This record gives sequence, C-alpha cells and structure tokens, in this order.
Amino acid sequence: MWPLDPSRKEVLGFAVSCRVLTLVLQALFNAIIPDHRAEAFSPPRLAPSGSVDQLVEGLLGGLSHWDAEHFLFVAEHGYLYEHNFAFFPGFPLVLLVGTELMRPLWGLLNLRSCLLISVALLNSLFSTLAALALHDLGCLVLHCPRQAFYGALLFCLSPANVFLTAGYSEALFALLTFSAMGQLERGQSWTSGLFFALATGVRSNGLVNIGFLVHSQCQDFFSSLMVQSALRQLLKLMGSVFLSVFTLGLPFALFQYYAYTQFCLPGSAHPIPQPLLQLAIDQGYRTAEGNKPPWCSWELPLIYSYIQDVYWNVGFLRYYELKQVPNFLLASPMAILVAWATWTYVTTHPWLFLTLGMQRSKNKKALEKPEPGFLSPRVFVYLVHAAVLLLFGSLCMHVQVLTRFLCSSSPIVYWFSAHLLLDQEPLLRSLETVPGKPPAGDPPPGQKVPRNSIMGLLYNWKTCSLVTRCILGYFVTYWLLGLLLHCNWLPWT
Repeated sequence: MWPLDPSRKEVLGFAVSCRVLTLVLQALFNAIIPDHRAEAFSPPRLAPSGSVDQLVEGLLGGLSHWDAEHFLFVAEHGYLYEHNFAFFPGFPLVLLVGTELMRPLWGLLNLRSCLLISVALLNSLFSTLAALALHDLGCLVLHCPRQAFYGALLFCLSPANVFLTAGYSEALFALLTFSAMGQLERGQSWTSGLFFALATGVRSNGLVNIGFLVHSQCQDFFSSLMVQSALRQLLKLMGSVFLSVFTLGLPFALFQYYAYTQFCLPGSAHPIPQPLLQLAIDQGYRTAEGNKPPWCSWELPLIYSYIQDVYWNVGFLRYYELKQVPNFLLASPMAILVAWATWTYVTTHPWLFLTLGMQRSKNKKALEKPEPGFLSPRVFVYLVHAAVLLLFGSLCMHVQVLTRFLCSSSPIVYWFSAHLLLDQEPLLRSLETVPGKPPAGDPPPGQKVPRNSIMGLLYNWKTCSLVTRCILGYFVTYWLLGLLLHCNWLPWT
C-alpha cells in the first residue's frame, strides 16, 4: 500500500509489537482475574463447544465483551433483535469474510471460535495498517516527518487500544478514514469518496466525513473562480456536493431501508431459533415477528435514531446527571487534549477560522510551501472535524465513549500530542532517532537510547518534562487499564 521507507518500517514494527503484546495481556488478564457479572447483552451459545473451542475462548474471550457481543451476534445470526441495528454491518461482514478464509478449520471449530480468531487477526491487521495510513497522512498534511512519525507511534499506544483489538469496529473505521483522508490530500477525490463511503457502512459518525469532501470542493471552487466562469464553477460545485452527500449517505440509507423491510413490511421476518426467541421474551427484546414498532409510522422511519433514543437514552444533555460524574472524569483527558489543540490552533490562526480555511495567501511561496507541523493551515479542516466530534460527543452521547470515538476518527489527537512532545521535551533532541537519521546529540550519562524515541522517553521517565509525562502517562495508563477492565466485563470508555 505504501513504500516501506525506514520510518514506515519503524512504525510497522512498533505497531505489530503493540498488537502482539495486547493479545498476550488480554489473555493473561482474562485468565487470572475473575469476570465481573455485568448486565450486558449475553446471548446463549447454540453450537456445541469442543475442547479446541474452549481453548480459543480462553485465549481470546476477552475480545468478545460488551459491544463486541453485538458484532459477533450479528455476524453469527444476523439482525434478529431491534437493538442490533445500532451496530452497522460493515464490520460483521468483514468478520464473515475472515471466517470463510478459515474454512479448512471448520471441522475443528464452531462459528463463534472462527469469528473470535477473525477478530484477533483482522483487527490487529487493521490497526497496524491504520498506523501506516496515519503516518502517510501526516507526511502529506504536516510536511514535518518527525511529527508524522511520532503521531503514528502514539497511535500504536492509543488510549483506545483495547477497542482497536477487541471485536469493535474502531480499527476498521480508523483504517478507512485515515486512508480516505490520505487519498483526498493526493487529489484522488473518487478514491477518497469510496473509502469514506465504506467507513460510513462501518460506523454512523462516518457521515461527518462529508465535511472533508465539501471543504475540498469549496477550496477548488474559490481557487478556480478567477480563471473560469463563475456560474459554471458554481454548478460544478453544487453537483459535486450533491454527489458527495449521496455517496456517503447511501450506506446509511440502505441500512435503514433494510431495517424497514424487516420490521415494517409483512412477511419479511426470518425464523429465529427457539433459545434466541426465549431470550427476547425474557429480556424484552423486540423482534420482527412481534408488533410493528412505532418508528415504522414516522415520516422518516429511521431505526437508528429510535434505538439511540429508546435503548441507550442518547440525546442532547441527557447524560448530564450527577451519577455520571465518574464517566465525565474518565473522558476528561481526551476532551482537554482536543480542546487544548483547538485553542492553540485558533489563537495562532484566528483569521483562518473566520474565513473557514478559504483565505488566500498573497505570497505564492507560502501556498507552495506551507508552514510545517501541527500549526500548518492545511490542518484546519482536521481540527474543525475533531472539534465538531468533541462538541457532539460531549453534549449528545454517552460521554465515556468520547475517548475511542475521537481516537479512531481524528488524527488531531496524535498530531497535537506529537507537536507538544517536540515543543516541550528537550530530551527528544538527544533521543532523536527518526530512522535513517543519526541521533541529534549524545544522551546524558546513564540514559538508554532505543531506536524508538517514544520508548526512549518512557525509559527515561524521571528526566522528562511535565507535559511529556502527562501525555505519555495518559496514553500508557489508558492502554493498560482498558485491557485490564474491558477484558473482564468491567466498565470502560
């Protein structure tokens, strides 16, 4: 996908190491810590379980908890319950493709075991490729190899680490989103639109990515306005915007229509195995065989909006309750990081924000060679995207998911962290080991200098600046805590 220069090789090696360590630690934590009895979706197992299946469950069972159970259930049985439609079909379809590739093992393993192995292998692959895609995107946008390199390394230590490996759609979504952004930076709008559309089929917040295509089209419109006919360019802009909205909205619309055919049209329901039907009766889950749900009679029958409202109580300021204070504290480091990035950027480029990134530079050389790094004008649209996600997530969602929501959607989390490390950490000058370049200076006596500078900072923790310790402490703590808690049915982000 990308030529493996020394920097990309280093990112690839670190990403693979982190994925392997994640799988080992989740198996260890799941084995030595008793599972918490959580009130979560836990369907009965219909297929018989052999000794090999039990081994797979013991090694990889920590990857199947919480929302992962929904994705695995959809992949195994389809959309039987109404609330299953909160989970988009892109990731379950990919898991089914993975199980097809494991056909020679079908005699030894049941379908769930094959799905668990697919989760471990595919999400490890997706998150590794996402790190490479982020590095590639950083090189294109930042024009600062060091920040791009450190940003990709920080992605490997993402606070949302467990969700990039467990049976969640975050890893696939991050790969598609970062790849789409990279294609758009290269001017490949059609390829970018395709990747963005696929991302919308994986997660609903992929719809927000329409903003990238629209902003790019508006930039093209203003840059060619003085050269070609204004009316012609305006019609072209309107057509491009319509096509972008249609392309990215199509997967969402098709999924909603499929739900409508299942629950609102007679004779469309699929037979449900008796144990799963009994579960629906015991837990009050609605199936297509029951009464027609109220959303079928809406003027715009969207099952996704209904589920978020009725099942998860998602809505404007609904989560602002005293009992949710711990969840707000859990999400606060990510919120502070993105808010800090926004404030830093806005105060540096106030006029750029007022002109929505459409300002023209009188200096042609400035356009050809923009300011490198996080404060580059080219970062504007990514910063606005992150700020919008932060605002929406803080006001309208279960706020504890803000960490994985932003970590799998926005490169700003990693670019700004890399910017702070390079700006605030003097030790990086002696630990500078971007592959292919010699160290910038001799390290102080007694300090270790590994090839990976981020690991070098961790080795020399006591001599790091306060900002460095806050950033790396946050990333590594959430990296480990997520594994420890999530893999044992304990609540996490």
